[in-house]
Amino acid sequence: MNDTSREIAVFSGSAHPELAEEICQHLGVPLQPAEVRRFANDCLEVQLQANCRERDVFIIQPLIKPVQEHLVELLLMLDAARGASASRITAVMPHYSYARSDKKDAPRISIGGRLVADLLVTAGASRVLAMTLHSPQVHGFFSVPVDHLHALQELAKHFRQYDLSRATVVSPDLGNAKEASHFARLLGVQVAAGAKERFPDDRVQITSVIGEITGRDVIVLDDEIAKGSTVLELLDRLAELEPRSIRVACTHGLFAAKAIERIGSRPEVLEIVCTNTVPVPEEERTEKLKILSIAPAMAEAIRRIHNGESVSALF
Repeated sequence: MNDTSREIAVFSGSAHPELAEEICQHLGVPLQPAEVRRFANDCLEVQLQANCRERDVFIIQPLIKPVQEHLVELLLMLDAARGASASRITAVMPHYSYARSDKKDAPRISIGGRLVADLLVTAGASRVLAMTLHSPQVHGFFSVPVDHLHALQELAKHFRQYDLSRATVVSPDLGNAKEASHFARLLGVQVAAGAKERFPDDRVQITSVIGEITGRDVIVLDDEIAKGSTVLELLDRLAELEPRSIRVACTHGLFAAKAIERIGSRPEVLEIVCTNTVPVPEEERTEKLKILSIAPAMAEAIRRIHNGESVSALF
């Protein structure tokens, strides 16, 4: 930090305090205390326990399970910072889960990604720092500046330790193909994509894989893995094409419904790689799982925002 570091105040919600601590270590500033209380009527109350007046406030809170609890907690923290006369308030959301609700693909449904964006701004967010949003248009849901980071550099650094002479990056669907292409360029390898169809009962089917797979070292790349149904379906299609090896990578390792176990039990899968945008419980981790830290990148982005420097220069 430069000599304006005294003006910065970083707080964390209860979703992922370990990540907030690590970010603060890289920034060289303390993580400021905050207290969350629950009343007898189940309402939450948040108190920021450090001075915010005329300070540059950053509130770190990924929207993870229970999402609604953590969202309300974040909204209350933003409102508390605004009420405490903070000069600027940045909502730092390593994972913005409502980004998946980005279009009206059925009658009479809410576009939750836009609604929650409006709530955050109404609560007091003067800007947003996010990591790997589900789709680029979510950026436009916010009426305040958004700095949108991705974890491709961290993932690429990890995969460069391997022999990539016969590697192919595979996107599970065409929607994620642009990001997979970017990742493949970072690694200097080929790219392929699955042709995916999602059914109303949340079942997915991948009919084919477009690209060269046979005899190659495959890196499956997705933005997030929740239940893992898409990845498992893709693994079935890939097995038919006889790749030499398979590794699975994502930014957000949500791993619901024993997804790590189900993907990791496939003998052809050598490794599952994710970042620490969301916490992975110790008891769910396996030998095949590798967790990379995005704290240095988030800290550098916060430092640049605070100092009025370019964040896009990080890429």
